[in-house]
Amino acid sequence: MLNHIVIMGRLTRDPELRYTQAQVPVASFTVAVDRDFGGRDGGEKQTDFIDCSAWRQTGEFVSKYFRKGSMIVVSGRLQSRKWQDRDGNNRTNWEISADSVYFGESRRREDENRDSYGGNYSANSYGGNSYESNRSASAPAQANPFTELGDDDGELPF
Repeated sequence: MLNHIVIMGRLTRDPELRYTQAQVPVASFTVAVDRDFGGRDGGEKQTDFIDCSAWRQTGEFVSKYFRKGSMIVVSGRLQSRKWQDRDGNNRTNWEISADSVYFGESRRREDENRDSYGGNYSANSYGGNSYESNRSASAPAQANPFTELGDDDGELPF
């Protein structure tokens, strides 16, 4: 059996990092994902709001580097949680349990927005080196091998 899902969208709020009783970190967040099509008559796009959770180092990574409005790519599995509300009604909640999380926008774009949410990309801050820290001060700047794409996101749904 296969249960694998990948979504890309924007965070609707800052991730919430909590710890279990065993001190295992878990981050909860919601991703707004536009559907690939408009209405049947070419109307407005529809947006789905998908709850996600990320455990351990992945949860700490999400909490540290992502903020409301950040573009995020989440890869994981779809799972359900069953619970009872205050009135005794049975409820089911569907969420993605994230195995991997990736930045959904270019670093340049994130750096432009960094001041608005206080993001910080320093060398070795999450176990890796930033692009700038790998370049020597005397080495000439090399052309970026990636092409910058335009921002076609339109208005955010939140």
